[in-house]
Amino acid sequence: MSKIIAITGASSGIGLASALKLAENGWIVYAGTRHAERDQAAHEGKANLRFIEMEVTDPASLEAAFRQIEETHGVLDALFCNAGFGYLRALGQAENADIQRVFDTNVYGVMHAIRAALPLLRKADPGYIIATSSVGGLVGQPFNEIYCASKFAVEGLIESLATYYKPTFNIDLTLLEPGAIATNFTNTVLGHVQQTGGILDDEYKPMISRYLESFQARNSVPQTAESVADVVWELLRLETKPLRVRTSEAAEAFSKFKVEQDPTGLEGLLNTRKLHLRL
Repeated sequence: MSKIIAITGASSGIGLASALKLAENGWIVYAGTRHAERDQAAHEGKANLRFIEMEVTDPASLEAAFRQIEETHGVLDALFCNAGFGYLRALGQAENADIQRVFDTNVYGVMHAIRAALPLLRKADPGYIIATSSVGGLVGQPFNEIYCASKFAVEGLIESLATYYKPTFNIDLTLLEPGAIATNFTNTVLGHVQQTGGILDDEYKPMISRYLESFQARNSVPQTAESVADVVWELLRLETKPLRVRTSEAAEAFSKFKVEQDPTGLEGLLNTRKLHLRL
């Protein structure tokens, strides 16, 4: 019997690559998008791949999507919370509406998705939740402070849920932590900068210019979305799930000072679980 996964943010990038990979390998994939009809038409004929309307900032949209999955299958084996976007502005430059938008999608969107899917995931026994974080959820970076703050929040959320979801509901959780990815993600971030006045001519300009030059030099050959999808596929096949996983050697090297004592996060997780729950 085919297993079932729902993926948010699956219209492009890591989400779409993962949806295609898993569908090809026999999973029934509900690919969340804001434009289900358009995306379904673009991938017509792909077995097991079903695009479904999911707006992660709207709990009602998610509830409707998971209600549809429940009516069809009665269960959900895995949830991949992937929807998110980057934001490159210093805190002193940022508009309040942009800060809210980042957190609405990157943080509250993950919360909304997990809350809506949890009753179905509990029926899977075992269930599994993957959330796309970032090396920016481990290491703060200049002029990415708002984005990094959102990903640090996701790290805290998933790490906390992992302390009791496994012993209580038999649901594992993993944080997916990529570095630079060759998707529309980076183009969207830089495009937003251009659409909102470019690199502003203020006291931050010299440092932001230096940061962008360094970023582009260090990430001239970014990881592909397809190779991240390969990591997702391997995670689904593992019997013992890591709490966190970097998706490339570059991501591993970038975050080594934060993770070298506990690369998978499992030692710390088990210690916290023992301390608080005596398990």
